[in-house]
Amino acid sequence: MSKNKRFVLVTGGAGYIGCVLVPLLLRRGYRVRVFDKLVFGDEGLAEVAGQIEIVQGDICGFDEGVLDDIDKVIHLAALSNDPTAEFAPRANHLINVEGTRQVAEACVRRKIKRFVFASSCSIYYTLNPYETLLDEDAPIKPTAPYSVSKQQAESLLCELAGPEFCPTFLRKGTIFGPSPRMRYDLVVNAFSKDAWDKNRLTVFAGGEMWRPLLDVQDAAEAYINTLELPEEIIRAKPFNVLHKNYRILELAHWTKYVLRDKRSIEVDVLYHDDILPRSYQVSGERFGEAFGYTPHRGISQAVLSMWQRFEQGKGTDFGNPEYYNIAWLKMLTTMQKRLASMGPVLPTVET
Repeated sequence: MSKNKRFVLVTGGAGYIGCVLVPLLLRRGYRVRVFDKLVFGDEGLAEVAGQIEIVQGDICGFDEGVLDDIDKVIHLAALSNDPTAEFAPRANHLINVEGTRQVAEACVRRKIKRFVFASSCSIYYTLNPYETLLDEDAPIKPTAPYSVSKQQAESLLCELAGPEFCPTFLRKGTIFGPSPRMRYDLVVNAFSKDAWDKNRLTVFAGGEMWRPLLDVQDAAEAYINTLELPEEIIRAKPFNVLHKNYRILELAHWTKYVLRDKRSIEVDVLYHDDILPRSYQVSGERFGEAFGYTPHRGISQAVLSMWQRFEQGKGTDFGNPEYYNIAWLKMLTTMQKRLASMGPVLPTVET
């Protein structure tokens, strides 16, 4: 295989963001290799399967040969939210921190400069819903396993950075919008699902919490644009990536308003529900200055796009655990233990 300077490895490329990112990379003229454990399968990449390479593997036992001919890496592979990290904190560290280390050190050895890391604005969260706007220079003291793992991974990548290795950290807001590998455990997507399924939206902790939000298409574009910026602008730098900050109560009412011509929807607000009001607002000014634009997609079109999918009968089996990362992880973990104890499901028949 000949060396191609536009050959990208996307770890975790069969996930929620990856299934939007990979087709966009192809349209932008890149060749793509996906490295993924395929915990959720590869059905989300079905439409482009004949145009890409898919390598199944575990990030914790990364085979350096996966980097053959690769010029750039987008590292999405991770346990990707607070519930999964809190369910399996040791695995969270091994995947999100040590797995990142394995891939990054292999890139250094292979002299692969560009490395875009999927970080998160959740590293800023606080229990104070009135926290001021935070930029990339704000002090960070995360305590939740997921947020800690993202900070630790950023730190180790900074230590590896130099003239021959250019890591960049995209601290994305909470993602929303339709994807071939759909998730309903993200706030806008959950509100859209509940509007269709229940005609009601439930807001916890009074809805006082702030969240930075980012459309999945804008997230995918940000990853690709990071690959193409001059190294001196992005080397070892974090960038907050968001459309805008929303208060959760405002978000619920805006979802109701967007769907006003579709259905009458009620908003229930709970004030004493023992839900921790994790909250953060962040500034996207640094991203705008370096990248020359601000992510422009708001929630209206995403909500309407998901509603159209529901009308077409797509993704309306809301009880399917595949749509919820923690439910799927718990189910697979239970089945793994059960299979280990009982052996093959059916007896082996010799022919």
